[in-house]
Amino acid sequence: MIRLVGRDDETDDGSLIGSVPTGVPGLDAVLRGGLPELSFNLVAGGPGAGKTTLAQQIVFSNATVERPALYFTVLGEPTLKMIRYQRQFRFFQSDLIGSAVHFINLTEEVLRDDLAAVLQRIVDEVERIQPALVVVDSFRTLALPSSGRDASDTMGMEQFVQRLALQLTTWEVTSFLIGEYAVPELDNPLFTVADGILWLSQASDRNSVVRKLQAVKMRGRSPIPGLHTFRMSERGIQVFPRMPGHQDERRPRPNERLSTGVPGLDAMTGGGYPAGDAVLITGPAGSGKTMFATQFLAEGLAHGEAGVAVVFEEYPEAYLARATALGIDLAAMIERDTLAVIYLRPLDLSVDETLATLLEHVERLGATRVVIDSLSGFEVALAPTFREDFRESLYRLVGALTAIGVTVVMTAETPASPASSVTLERVSFVTDDIIVQRYVEIAGELRPVLAVVKMRGSRHSRDYRAYEITERGAVVGKRLDDYHTGYAGLTEREGAILDVLIRLREASPALLATQAGVADGDVAGVLERLVALDYASEAGALHERTYRAVAHAGE
Repeated sequence: MIRLVGRDDETDDGSLIGSVPTGVPGLDAVLRGGLPELSFNLVAGGPGAGKTTLAQQIVFSNATVERPALYFTVLGEPTLKMIRYQRQFRFFQSDLIGSAVHFINLTEEVLRDDLAAVLQRIVDEVERIQPALVVVDSFRTLALPSSGRDASDTMGMEQFVQRLALQLTTWEVTSFLIGEYAVPELDNPLFTVADGILWLSQASDRNSVVRKLQAVKMRGRSPIPGLHTFRMSERGIQVFPRMPGHQDERRPRPNERLSTGVPGLDAMTGGGYPAGDAVLITGPAGSGKTMFATQFLAEGLAHGEAGVAVVFEEYPEAYLARATALGIDLAAMIERDTLAVIYLRPLDLSVDETLATLLEHVERLGATRVVIDSLSGFEVALAPTFREDFRESLYRLVGALTAIGVTVVMTAETPASPASSVTLERVSFVTDDIIVQRYVEIAGELRPVLAVVKMRGSRHSRDYRAYEITERGAVVGKRLDDYHTGYAGLTEREGAILDVLIRLREASPALLATQAGVADGDVAGVLERLVALDYASEAGALHERTYRAVAHAGE
């Protein structure tokens, strides 16, 4: 029977077509509400992409005795074998088999090369069971001619598939055809008839394999475009939308400042970090970036705020022990459920998976402060296929967090000279505020200093200030009146390279290029300028030449 949906059939939300929840975490968000009710869907992709698992997860999430599911198998293996493996997933419910979920194997009809019998069996079983969901897995097994079939029957096979699709679209069922395709066949008439097309794939890059899903077509819906990563685990499939729904509902930023937790830094930033900002703390190894970020987190916890820390470069135990040494008991905050410390270090990580994990903890705790330590470790932890789009991925991650009013503090390691830092140039555009840490030599002593180089829409100090790492954490001191960042006759870039040479005291061009983060050819030209202007001197033979700084900071 064919039922036409009219105005009297509107759902509670005013839409003409209801939705069927998939039961697959993240997939309903990608489809913006689930699958259209009574739709005819194609689940396609290569072998091992997860098509059968996806279909069964949808079936077991929706099937009931009153609204059963009918699952036709056309496989080269018995149905019992397929069930044996699928029951390893948590979504699989053995007690529903035979009552809410019915498995019908069509292998016998297929082996007889009797396509009419195959179609009639499907029709008979649908009329007998009266299901709400129907799955044919895999319909391409039906469509492939056997060795004994004449080539002249190929058109008959196409007609069979079209008749099968027609039956599924006229029944009052939500149906799925599962098929193996290497790439979308845009000229395939089945793709035109289908209401929805879900494409599953596996992308390999170097030693990493990432699973991806795309809603190629979803009639009556506006799914989130693009490729969405997903994982298969004992729980089944989980999809990670590349654009979370939070970005569609931006919350107004509170007009307040959050204390940094670092004595002296609030004054430099004009009263603390603006709530809802993305803050980047960058500097060389050992400059105290993690400490600054941890103190920011601890300050919020001390005043009743919840927080989340994502660590990539050390285990949570080491992170907590480092905080404890400063007198910050983060472990107690975890026990009180006001803090979550997330450790993410797989080498096949996706940004969307990271964001989903972050948002889950942020929403659970009501967190207002998030620390990502560090972006350098984050980039390394990503699967190679995502590292190429790190800027775009980071933009989406930061945007999703700040959209819900979270203040994000990120750390990033840079060479000793921030002016030549590739990392800073790559990620600074996604940040509202940037604090740069560096080392300078003053009176023969190497001292850590910092400056607030960017604070969007806010007044801030432009001083260079020294800071100390004490037993209780970092403390910012007074302005450096005896330090000057500029050198007469030098560009900012040349002065930055001179700063590196001052720190190294003596270096070869190759070592200087590595420490400054610039190409060998670029540093050679700068060294010629430094020597010509008496800022540096040469030493050693031509093939072993080294350079020493003549002028130190403050001279």
